[in-house]
Formats: sequence, C-alpha cells, structure tokens
Amino acid sequence: MVSLKDVYAAYECIKKRIYKTPVLTRDFVNEEYGNRIILKLESLQRSGAFKIRGVLNKINSLTRKERDSGVICATSGNHGLGVAYVSHWEKLKALVVVPETTPEHKIERLKKLAQVAIEGHTFLESYHYAMERAKKEGLTFIHPFADPLIIAGQGTIGLELMEQVPDMDSIVAPIGGGGLISGILTAVKEVKPSVRIIGVQAEKAASMYSSLKEGVIKHLKKVDTIAEGIAVKRTEEINLSIIKKYVDDIVLVSDDDIRFAMKALFNEYKVVGETAGVVSLAAVLKGKTGMYGKKIVSLITGGNISLEQFIAHTA
Repeated sequence: MVSLKDVYAAYECIKKRIYKTPVLTRDFVNEEYGNRIILKLESLQRSGAFKIRGVLNKINSLTRKERDSGVICATSGNHGLGVAYVSHWEKLKALVVVPETTPEHKIERLKKLAQVAIEGHTFLESYHYAMERAKKEGLTFIHPFADPLIIAGQGTIGLELMEQVPDMDSIVAPIGGGGLISGILTAVKEVKPSVRIIGVQAEKAASMYSSLKEGVIKHLKKVDTIAEGIAVKRTEEINLSIIKKYVDDIVLVSDDDIRFAMKALFNEYKVVGETAGVVSLAAVLKGKTGMYGKKIVSLITGGNISLEQFIAHTA
C-alpha cells in the first residue's frame, strides 16, 4: 500500500521540477450547471500531462546501476512522454513502447526524446512486450500505474488541491489503470475524509468500474473509446485495493459525453484538453456525479492532442 507519508515524501522530491498547476473557474458555467466547478489544469504540466509527477518520483529512486542500464515503459502516450522527458533531463537511455493506436503526434514527440517501439494493438500487448525487453536487456521497467512510487507522485495533486481549494466538497478524476486516483485518494482521504472522490471511466473501457463492482480484478476482452489514454483492459491489485478502501463512486461517460466536454472546455474556459483528459469534466457537466450546489474539482489531466484530432472530435 501507499501512505500519506509517501505522498509528502514524493512532493519534497519533485516539487522543484514540476509546475504547481493552476485552478480555474467560470461563474457563468457554475450558474448554468448548479455547482461551483473548479478545474485543476494538469494539461499545463510539464510534458502536457500529470504523468510526469509519478515518473520523477520513480526515477529519483533508481540506483546508479539502474540508471546506467536504462529504463523502459509501456504507454498509450502521456506516461511515455513523462518517462522520455525525465530520462532526457537525467541523460538516461529510455525505450518507450506504444501500441498502434497511439496518436501519431504523440509518437513524433516521443521520438525527439527517446527510442520508440510500436508494438501491439492495445496497451496490454505493449506492456507484455516491454516486460520481455526489460528482462532480456536488464532495463528498469517504469510501470504507468501499479507502482507505489508512481502512485505517491500522482498523489501530490491531492496535496496541492487541499491548499488551493481547501473548502472543496468533491474531486472528480479519470481512471485508466488507477494510478492517479489511487494517489489522490491516499493523499486526500487521510487528511479530509469528508471530501467525496469520484472516479470516471469510459463506458467501453470500464475495467476498474467492473473490478470494483465484482470485488476482483476483471480483465476486459476489448476496449473501444476515443479516450485512448484511459483505454486499459485491467487494473492491478495495488490500485484496486486503494480504490476499494477509499473511493466514493465510479461513474461512466460515453464518447459523445467526452466530445461535449472537449467543446465546453474550449468554448467556456478557453482550454484545450485531450480526450482522456476531459472525462472528469464530462461526468460533471452531464450530471453523472449526482451532486448539486457543491464545490467540485474536476481534473483536466492532459492536453496532448493535435489540432487535427481536436477538430475531428469537436467539429
């Protein structure tokens, strides 16, 4: 498990190398939807997404031998960008394995900073390939969500929010594998247990939703959503155990809900978010959280999307 102490330690480790991302609200949106909606803009984080927090914390823990050997990860994009950025700063050899469904613009950004291998149609297939390469070549595998140091790093968002929005009633966060929400739950529920924390998954990539409902890890045969960043077929035990302990609810959104949120984010807040990055806002605007008259923090977790993709999803 991961403790609050671990999250504080992570923040001390990474705080000088990340942005304390801003929060943003719009009065006219709040009036229309009946809640005070506050966005936490991790889309403005270094590398364009929250993932770099956990990666910084993990790579800081590596031994000299591990650093000299190099690192490897499997990713649908943003985790790989985090690994690539940090490895570039630290002058480490890095191999990023991505599935075929990864947007081309993310692959091009990755290639500027690290070696890239395109393997498999899904994240899970890329994951298995990366694990084999790690074992064969003596590389350190940087897991995108099922690592205590990664979880603690993502939890630093919770520490910032308790300072930035001390009177918040709820946090709404996306779930892919569950690393982000696991960290936030650990940070916030240990300090402010009254804060309601709700996870959001895409309807056709609802691995954590199904696992929580069944009480055991469910492996989906197929995922099908425009939100490729959270299209994960299964979670891991460390994430499920934290979520089972703390989460208040997990809700689902459709691809149409996600497109609606992308448009609203741009039109009302003048912020660009990628598909997976806006699912929490989709849940809030579409009334999936069941809350009214509350102060709700919606995490905008990434903004790594090309102009062509953005237009295609919002036209």
